[in-house]
Formats: sequence, C-alpha cells, structure tokens
Amino acid sequence: MTTFIWDLDGTLIDSYEVFLEALSESFANFNLPFDRETVYNFIKGQSVNALLKEQSVPFQEIKEDFTTNSTAKNDKVKLMVGAKEVLDWTQKENIQNFIYTHKGKNAYDLLNQMEISPYFLEIITSENGFKRKPHPEAINYLLEKYKLKPEETYYIGDRILDIEAAHNSGIQSINFLSAKNSQQINKLTDIIQIFEMK
Repeated sequence: MTTFIWDLDGTLIDSYEVFLEALSESFANFNLPFDRETVYNFIKGQSVNALLKEQSVPFQEIKEDFTTNSTAKNDKVKLMVGAKEVLDWTQKENIQNFIYTHKGKNAYDLLNQMEISPYFLEIITSENGFKRKPHPEAINYLLEKYKLKPEETYYIGDRILDIEAAHNSGIQSINFLSAKNSQQINKLTDIIQIFEMK
C-alpha cells in the first residue's frame, strides 16, 4: 500500500511568512539585528531552532518568545495551494497519510484549524521526542509500527533535510527541491500526475 509521510511547514501549510514575522518580533524583543532574506535562507536550509541557537541570548528564552509570537499568528497560516485536492485524492486512491514535523504542539491546532486532521493516521511532532531530521528514528518508528514497505513509502517535504531523512530511512522522496534520488515537484498537485503516470 502506498504511504505518504508529510512534512508540515512549507509543504502542507504555508507558514514561512508567519515564521518571518514572529522571528522579526523576537529579534526586536532581544535587540538582535534581523535581515529578512538571510533569516529566510537560513531557516529554509536548516531550521528555526538552529537559527535561534546561534543568537547571543539564551536559547530557551528566545525560543519561548518566538513560539508565543508565531502561535498568536495561527490565523494567518494557510494551506498550501493544492493540499486539500491532493489529500482528497489520497483518500480515493487508498493512500495512507502521516505527518512528521519538527513543529511542537501547535501542529495539532493548525491541523484542526485547517480541518485536515482526519486525513492522518498519526502525527509526529517534536513532542514525541524523536531525534530531529535527518535522523531516521521517527520514520523508522512509523515503518515498524504500521509495517510499511520502504519502496512504497514517500516522505514529502520542501528542504534538503527532508530528502536526507527519507534516504537515511530507506524510503522514497518527493520534494520541492531538485536532488538526486528524489522526485521533484513544483506544486502539490504534481504528486497526482506522478502516480497517475505509474
């Protein structure tokens, strides 16, 4: 059975603008210089946590400030174009869906807000305590728990980290980036074309 494991931010939900707004506020609160383009490139290449850890203020303090700021903007987060269409298609095709994200508890609030929680058998967030991507621990947990076949399981994401996580766990990769051993998409509905051509 075909299985999709989805990243959340930048893949299913369009949240980077909210991240940038929240980070801008947090940096101002701690009197840190903020360059929008540099910050965007950094969080796309690595993660918000990695960015916050590089700052000259205590990580836990700025992390809590950022979490408060970004959660307050939940109403600005939108579904990525085509997300609902692809999720509806997966139901018709009997494709099972999971989420594996570095986002914390706020992931559940956003999925409920977007009314897409019922599409997913299990949602793994940072609250589960698995090692962070690209470590394969969380994906391996899903493979074992649900007896998933690696050759029929795809991790769908938007960053190199997501491609590496897929490769490290021996599953397939679908990504917005171009990379070796990964199917590239430009928009989510490209996924339907990939599978209808098989």
